[in-house]
Amino acid sequence: MHHWPVAFTKAGVKKPHLEPSHPQAPVQPPAPALPAGLRRYLYFTAAATGAAILIVEILGAKMLAPYFGTSHFVWTAQIGVTLVALAAGYYLGGILADKTPGVGRMYACILAAAVYLCLTVPVCRPLAYACLDLRLALGSLAAAAVLFFPPLTLLAAVGPFVVRNLTQSVASVGSQMGRLSAISTLGSVLGTVLIGYVMIPFLPNSVTMLLTGALLMLVAAGYFWIIRRNQTSRAGSAVILLAALGGLAGGYAGLRAETRLAIPGFEELERRNSLFGELLVIQHTNQLRRYYLNDYLTQNTYDPAEKKSLSMFTYMLHDLAVAYTPRIEHALCIGLGVGIVPMNFAREGVKVDVVEINPAVVGIARRHFNLEPEKLNIIIDDGRHYLNRCQKQYDAILLDAFLGDSSPSHLMTREAFAAMQRLLRTNGTLVINSFGDLDPGRNFFAGSLEKTLKSVFKSVRAHISHYGGNLMLVASDRVPLEMKPPADFEHVHPDARMQTEMAFANVVETPQHAGRVLTDDYNPVEYYDAANRERMRRQLAIAMRPRTQTSSYDFEE
Repeated sequence: MHHWPVAFTKAGVKKPHLEPSHPQAPVQPPAPALPAGLRRYLYFTAAATGAAILIVEILGAKMLAPYFGTSHFVWTAQIGVTLVALAAGYYLGGILADKTPGVGRMYACILAAAVYLCLTVPVCRPLAYACLDLRLALGSLAAAAVLFFPPLTLLAAVGPFVVRNLTQSVASVGSQMGRLSAISTLGSVLGTVLIGYVMIPFLPNSVTMLLTGALLMLVAAGYFWIIRRNQTSRAGSAVILLAALGGLAGGYAGLRAETRLAIPGFEELERRNSLFGELLVIQHTNQLRRYYLNDYLTQNTYDPAEKKSLSMFTYMLHDLAVAYTPRIEHALCIGLGVGIVPMNFAREGVKVDVVEINPAVVGIARRHFNLEPEKLNIIIDDGRHYLNRCQKQYDAILLDAFLGDSSPSHLMTREAFAAMQRLLRTNGTLVINSFGDLDPGRNFFAGSLEKTLKSVFKSVRAHISHYGGNLMLVASDRVPLEMKPPADFEHVHPDARMQTEMAFANVVETPQHAGRVLTDDYNPVEYYDAANRERMRRQLAIAMRPRTQTSSYDFEE
């Protein structure tokens, strides 16, 4: 039972106290309210860092693509590094915010992240080449961790600081956390839109990274020089300025090195970024050879004087369709390339529809490879999307689509081939250009492709000029599938004639036990074919690196 003490009023009447007699913990005074300007700036900071995190996550994979490709291994590494960095940043930020709630340390973290991001521009290339000695999964993970784990961790530390400073009482924690999460997420949405629709299509990756770093520097400078201008010492201002200038100078030096990157023996005709990789057109200075590369992958070679391709597969795509199809009046090309194959059909009077996912390729092909877009019906679309909604009928479908160092897997399934079969006329033919290896242990993709085609079409033929190179497949419902080889190969450029003749004559079959039928539901090609793709990507990336001190390069396929 509590004993309540009494007290005397001025009138002498005893009045009991309501407090118990035992001591009570002192009540903490409420935290002073933040100035309205600082409160708004903290919300802006949360949105800006949220946008930066998403930009770095997406841009990081694009920066690594020329060296490691765009397979799920690379995206798994980048997403995994991002998530671990966010977890580490939230944990670290929470500890720091409880020890020192002041937001000065938070903006110092943002400044450090900005400087680090700028320095990834000159460091990315040498680091990626060093990691090429590792397996694809490990190499891409190591590169992503070194380049992007530290800055993403620093940016993630912002959240706990903002919550700690905006929360005035326990009763407001939920609403402040919800508001902050919403603002940060909206910032991430803005960053995703900017990187996807503005930065990547129109700016080099290195410029985008520098701009992201510069934005974060401005966010930090806004706090120290505007919000806290009366409390920032001259020495502190000098440190901030030197750090920002140092980061920008290092990033700009790397940007200039990228811009001035001259390939001895070659003239650079055009270089531009796109939603689907960096596009590069170069020409040999001593001989008439023009190369089109996408993320360092040689897509085609061309003789501008003869206006002919130097690559075997361009002739095989056209000539196999002609050889296996009784009559071609209407053709569909899935993948424009540089337009050589569809233009050959158009000059022969064939009506040609072309589905190309990358709009930037059309201009490249027109400016450097004599594409005449007005003679074709070019549709900018994903090939699978077009197949699913198309109601036309074709005599021949030519599938020559590549994303990085491989064919898009969603165009290589039983369901995708069934959609193509639906669009073919009775005697129609499907011709596919892909890469395939028939050696034991490396033939999963080649075997799977043939098995999947046979699950849809009645007749399938495979042509290859040499193992480990271009694998050409022909599929049709005609039985038997007879071929009318060209009377001669005079139309083929002399540099590609021998290989083309060899591919026509070399009809092969993959081993019965190799591969499996690929479906939309289960398509593990990237995993089982990883060694082949890793080997090809490494060769292509190393081909862009100087072989000697005099810097000789090799772009041959």
